[in-house]
Amino acid sequence: MTRDEFVQKVKEALGELMVDFARPRDNRVYCYIEPDDIRKAGKILFWDLNSRFSIATGIDRREGVEILYHFHNDEAQVMVNLKTIVAKPELEIDTLSDIIWGTNWIEREIHEFLGVNFKGHPGLERLLLPDDWPEDEYPLRRG
Repeated sequence: MTRDEFVQKVKEALGELMVDFARPRDNRVYCYIEPDDIRKAGKILFWDLNSRFSIATGIDRREGVEILYHFHNDEAQVMVNLKTIVAKPELEIDTLSDIIWGTNWIEREIHEFLGVNFKGHPGLERLLLPDDWPEDEYPLRRG
């Protein structure tokens, strides 16, 4: 399958779930998804379009925490990024860990460093910060 064919499949499969779409490079696409649709979109990429989960990224923005779930399709050699903004001050989104086990630890890390609550996650306990780190202090969150 070519890159263009795969990107077309992504567009068709995600369809109305996408708020916006960008392809800044031949091998990278950004699919902007509302937080309520992130589980559906992740499931489609992982299970239906055979794209492996690589990592997730959390970035504190003024309006909320931006979360990017990065998927790679090895056959087409395309990185697909599901991008969503979790609004402040709630900072709550559904977990993907029950449908894509590989998201478990990175969701824990995003929770720990940015304070995002991944609803339905099996264990958001501390992963990297020392045990005596203050509960409501998030080292990567804006002041």
